[in-house]
Parts: sequence; C-alpha cells; structure tokens
Amino acid sequence: MKVAASFSGLGLSLAIATLAGCTGIVDNGTVSGGNGGPPATSGPGGGGSASSTGGTGTTPQNCDMASAPAAAPLRRLTQFEYNNTLRDLANAPAAELPAEDIGNLFANDVATQSVPPSLVKAYNANAASVAASLTTADHIASLAPCAAAPGADEGGCARTVVGAFAPRAYRRPLADGEADGLVQLFQTVRMSGQSFASSLAAVLEAILQGADFLYRPELGVPAEGRTDVRRLTDSEMAVRLSYLFWGSQPDPELTQAAVAGQLHTPEQIKGAATRLLADVKSRDVVRYFFDFLLPIQALSALQRDKEIYPNFNASIGALMRTEAETFLLKEVYEGSGTWPGILTAPYTYVNADLAAYYGFPGVTGSDFQKVPLDGVKRGGLLTLGGVAAGPVHSNKTNPVTRGSLVVKKLMCQVIPLPPPDLAAMVKPPPDDSAPTARERYTMHSATPTCHVCHVNMDPVGFALEKIDAVGAWREQENGVTIDATGSSPLLGDFNGPVELGQRVAASEATQACFAKRWVDFGYGRTTDDSNCSLARVKEQFKAANYDIQQLLLNLTQTDDFLYLPAVQQ
Repeated sequence: MKVAASFSGLGLSLAIATLAGCTGIVDNGTVSGGNGGPPATSGPGGGGSASSTGGTGTTPQNCDMASAPAAAPLRRLTQFEYNNTLRDLANAPAAELPAEDIGNLFANDVATQSVPPSLVKAYNANAASVAASLTTADHIASLAPCAAAPGADEGGCARTVVGAFAPRAYRRPLADGEADGLVQLFQTVRMSGQSFASSLAAVLEAILQGADFLYRPELGVPAEGRTDVRRLTDSEMAVRLSYLFWGSQPDPELTQAAVAGQLHTPEQIKGAATRLLADVKSRDVVRYFFDFLLPIQALSALQRDKEIYPNFNASIGALMRTEAETFLLKEVYEGSGTWPGILTAPYTYVNADLAAYYGFPGVTGSDFQKVPLDGVKRGGLLTLGGVAAGPVHSNKTNPVTRGSLVVKKLMCQVIPLPPPDLAAMVKPPPDDSAPTARERYTMHSATPTCHVCHVNMDPVGFALEKIDAVGAWREQENGVTIDATGSSPLLGDFNGPVELGQRVAASEATQACFAKRWVDFGYGRTTDDSNCSLARVKEQFKAANYDIQQLLLNLTQTDDFLYLPAVQQ
C-alpha cells in the first residue's frame, strides 16, 4: 500500500536509524554501549593452544550474593522470534528475511545484529502484506467489528482497534496518549482518499514496523533495597520469559500476570517459567537451540556422490535430521533429561526407511519409534548418523571438522584458526595421499606448528571414523581396517564413537560448556567466564545432575535475568 508506506516507512527508517547498532538502554532511555568485559580465561586441560571459555563451573572469587548484572542489550527479534510473533499476533505465515549474522552461535547475539537495507525492505514488505491480510473484506469484521455498526464513528473505531492491537504488538500496555499518533495516522490517510480498510491497514503497518514491535526495549523501574540495579517491569519480565521459553510474545495468561503485578519476585518468575516450559511451545525453542548447536540444519540438502554412496539421498538426510530432533526432544522431556544422558543414551528414534538404511531390523511404518542401540557401534548423540555426517563437507570424512565440533562447540575450547600464511602453506591432505583418514591427517598435522592445535581435535575425529561421510557404519576404508582409537589431553584414551561419547559426557568442561551455551542463547549475547550469573548457572547445573529443564528454569533466577544495571557502561 503506497499511502501507508509513505507514513509507516518513514517511522521505520527513523526507528532503525536510532536503534541500529545499539546494545542497551540506560534508565533515561538513551543508548549505551555493549557488554564488554575482560577476555575469556583459560580453563584446565586445554592442551596446546586450546583454552576454555566454558570454564569448570566454579564461581569467580569476586562474585557475591548480589552481583550487579551485565549490560542488558537492546535485542532485536531474530527471524525465528519475528515469525513466531507474527504467527501468534496475526496468524501470519513465515516471512522471508535476509540471512542473519551468527555471533554466539544462535543468531541472537546483539553484538552482531546488523540492520542492512535488505532487512528494512523486508520489514516494509512484510508489514504491508500482514496489514493487508488483516483488513480484507473477510477479516476486517473480526479486527474491527465496530465498523459494521450503522453510522459508525470511524475515528473512534480506529482508536478501538489501536487499543486492542497495539498493546499485543508492543507486548506492553500503551502509555497515556500513545494511541493518539496512530489514530492521527488513520485520519490523515483516510482524508487522503483511501478507504476505511486501507487507512486502518496503514496504522497496522506502522505498528508492525515500529521499534516497540521489532525490538524488545527494557527500561525497568527502581529495585527495592538496591541502588546498583533496576528491576524489570512486570510487562518487560513477561517478554523476557516468553521469548526465552517460546521464542514469541506472551500469551494472555502471562500478560494478565504482568498486569496484576505478579512477575517481579524470583518465586513468581520461576512459577511462570515452569508453566511456559511445560507447554508444548517450549519444544520449538529447544529444537531451535540444538539446530544451531549441532550440524543438522542442512542435512536435507547434504550432497554426496551417488556412485560412492548409492543408498544416500536428500530424503535420508531429512530423516536423519528428524531422528536427531526427535531423539533430543524425547530425551529432554521424557527421557533422562540430562546432557550426559543425551551423550550416552543407548537408543535412538527411526522409522522404517531410516532403519533399513542403518541396517536396524524389525522397524516398520513411517512413524519414528524408539529402538535400542548395541552400545558397541552406536550409542549416544555423537553416533547419530546426522550428527556424524553433518560436519563433513565432501565425500571423504574429515577428522578435523568432526573433532572441532566436539572440542570447540560442545566443550567450549578455543582453538584459533591458523594464520593466513600457514593456512596457505598447509592444506587438507589429498584424498589419494593415503588409504585412511587417520594416515592422511596424521601426516597433515605432524609438523609442530600444526600439532599444537590438532592434538585435541584430530584424535576425537579418529574415534568417529567408523561412521562414514553419510552416517553409515563401516569397518574399512579403501580395504584397510579402520583404527578408531584416540588419545587427547582433554579426554584421555578412548576407542570408537561410543567410548568417545562416554568420555565427553564425563568431562566437567562439557557440562560447563552446555550451561554456557544456554546462557549465551537465553540472554542474547556472548558471556565470558568472569560473569557471575554464568558461574552460578554452571554450579546449579552440576548440583542438579545436569538436568536440562532445571537448567532452563535456573536461567530465570540470576541477577542478569532479573535485573538491569542502574547505569550501563
């Protein structure tokens, strides 16, 4: 709608110009800088140049019982959150938005959230589309039933629509007089000759392109008994909770709790969190988390040479992704519920087609069902076909990329990329340089310069070599029996993927890293080891025997979640 765009597009441009690149709001509403902080500290057992950002779960010495929270960044809705919000707000289908920057692995790190022109254009187009769909002849009666009354006051009707729609879109009550500007927009567009529906659509466009919809502003209120922090308003807390557990706007029950002032004590907040976590919508967030943590997003597009792997195709890749997601959700919500349990579970979930691909007998039908694993060839997350195949980018397995997945993403060990001059000199070994990946990559990393970084990655990758580049089991490569033993400073000695998974599960660094990944995702930033809230979450995760649902609830009980800094630096 051209007339609507002339008003709402201007509003969006001003909002974007003001908010782009911001990482926080201080109590007077001015923009402040990012979260900063000292560099991550090295953890024990790093080996070579690998250092830990996951920590061991111990609390930094300077943390007391009332530590000031880190800066609260001004978060923009991610594509996942944006689409979920429009679905729940307006029953709108998913929108196509530009690819997101990945900072903390999960596309919600405020330090890397940019606003390119292509995103502004997509917001404009999508707002116009949603507004138009809400004001068609078939839908406007439900949006604005007041318009159907004989001799209806159009301005009053527009105000009624604004009073109902804007608070849901902004996820908070409207301030006194805040609706006036939106009603004035309706009247201006109506006076230009546009129809009632088109004029109302212009208002909806403006709302859907406003900063209060696209961002999650948090100003807070004074916190009783503390001068170093501000407490979030109940409406702001409702938004924090709903986006943490549902990736979407608060539902009516949570909104009502906020209106009633029932979301400002830790006990009230944990009670609300418990309800949200128990709702089936929380599974979408858990699935999203694992889709970014693990290499399973692109399995349906995984390409391999059909002559080398005649049994593999895109359908099998898609089934592998479903297997991994089903296994993870079942284990979190119905199984052991622990991260060590996921890494060592003696079962998986397959349907008949995937079972036949793996060679599992006795499975029929298209539904995914629980099947036991032998504990010798397979057992635990790392032995799932999709998790093993996902990091491989060619027809040959790559112990380095597989080992990097475990060591860097699951254990939070920092292994720097080689400097450009070294990377230009030392390339991955040719496929025909030796019959097995162990021989090829042992030669590749034999030089002292390379060995320093590869000493922890390569042995982990070697242990996974009996699972080929398409997730199937094998005993030989090019006619040579595969040696799947490994030994690393991080994990000690192990033989094969099952034993590797057990070593990874038993590592305190693994558990601390998992807690950190959830803190980074849940708080929308990259958190360093000096952060006291992170340290406490790690401690609580260990005390709860690494229970994942308890971990998610504990995320809501830290100072970083409950408060804002009094003044952000």
